Amino acid sequence: MSISLRPITLDDEGFLYSVYSSTREDELAQVDWDDAQKQAFLKMQFHAQHTYYMEQYKHASFDVILLDDVPVGRLYLDRRKSEIRIVDIALLTAYRNRGIGSLLLKDILAEGERAGLPVRIHVEHFNPALHLYTRLGFRHIDDHGVYYLMERVKHAG
Repeated sequence: MSISLRPITLDDEGFLYSVYSSTREDELAQVDWDDAQKQAFLKMQFHAQHTYYMEQYKHASFDVILLDDVPVGRLYLDRRKSEIRIVDIALLTAYRNRGIGSLLLKDILAEGERAGLPVRIHVEHFNPALHLYTRLGFRHIDDHGVYYLMERVKHAG
């Protein structure tokens, strides 16, 4: 299993939309909308989120996650002077729970350790990955409505 990253390109928009929409499957399964309504909603939300990320995190790295050179997810990181901010990490449904996210997160945490910086991420209260973040040593440091701000600080010693 070879995991690598490459910068997103304009050609990745369809793939990035697929990743985004896969993160909303459970939520949208509970609404009484037809497929066209769901697709319209997802496209609007994807474009709003993508535009926001590009505007708010101008110095971030926006990467496609590759598994054996096959696109399987996205990782957006903003390396700041005071922290490493995980803007977004998401995998297509078929690639979740296979250790890919854990491996990437451990690499990011190791980078934070080497730099002496905390690693922070916003996580929705009901995100299944919340357990993973907690297991990796993240703790809640703030509550922003539907999101927790979580932080993993450099280990002592």
